[in-house]
Amino acid sequence: MRLLRSETVAQWSKRTLRLGLLLTCFTSIPTSTGCRGIGRFGESRQSIAARRLSRQGTKAMRQGDWTVAETLFTEALDVSNVNDAAHRGMSESLWQKGHREEAIAHLEKAVQLSAGDPKHMQRLGRMYLEVGRVDEAARQCQIALDSDREWAALWALWGDCQVARNEKDEALSAYHRALSLQPDYPYVQLRTAEIYHQQKRYDRLLATLDRLREDTEVVGDVDEAIRPGAADLLRGIAMRELGRTEESVQYFIASAQKNPEDATSRLQLASIAVETGQPEIAQTWLAQAMRLDPSATRNAGWNVETWLAVPPGMVQPDNLPIQSSPPIIAAQPDASRPWLQ
Repeated sequence: MRLLRSETVAQWSKRTLRLGLLLTCFTSIPTSTGCRGIGRFGESRQSIAARRLSRQGTKAMRQGDWTVAETLFTEALDVSNVNDAAHRGMSESLWQKGHREEAIAHLEKAVQLSAGDPKHMQRLGRMYLEVGRVDEAARQCQIALDSDREWAALWALWGDCQVARNEKDEALSAYHRALSLQPDYPYVQLRTAEIYHQQKRYDRLLATLDRLREDTEVVGDVDEAIRPGAADLLRGIAMRELGRTEESVQYFIASAQKNPEDATSRLQLASIAVETGQPEIAQTWLAQAMRLDPSATRNAGWNVETWLAVPPGMVQPDNLPIQSSPPIIAAQPDASRPWLQ
């Protein structure tokens, strides 16, 4: 009995001590601090609500419902202006509408609020690059790489920054690093192939695209969008340069079928038809290209009026054969790449 009574006394002593400490805490907190505590609790609830709205907005955005997404992100920011996900979502909504500067401002805020989240920084760098702010894009990429050197998309962005600076060898190194981290990366494989095209390294171009998986998903906002048929277009160009005309024709036709809105592959086919003595076929492809992109067709060097007005095989009034410069793709594909949207 004496032992039981001692334990009981000890338990009561502990309870009394806890109660005393609790009362001391309450009586020692000023009224103003108590109000701030309530404010903090309310702010926490606001943050939870903002995160919920941001998640709903992101879901709507991925489903392509941009109107609903923007409404949800707006509501999230009304609830809490310090939610980085809401600023990121609003940035994407504004970017999609073409409001570039406003979009960048929101994403800069998201980077600040997230204390430099590499995903936000990568996207901000991509936006900077697309509006021509190359140095700022490179700076964002460098800082993000200091935090995460194992994310392929960051190396892809770094490569794009080097291309914009005309540092092709540096760009290739970055693209190779990205591919070592993510071998199935169509965007980077195509960018690498573009550089090989500029360097006239056609065997390397074809080897790079041989590893390209056509069915790999490329949808997302970390890179530029890729037009359908891009790989076939580059393959066709390489085959033509290597003198493998029949194979190049097959690739150009495949590119034209995959991208009905692209004039480039049709101009290449028209040029091959001229070289191989098939003016009727050349005229057909040229007419399609002219309908799709008159400016690109004229800039490629075609005498459009002559080709489309005179029956194939006829001669001009001065009895000279119809002349036409063979169309070429842009001399600097990194500056004007028809296979990228």
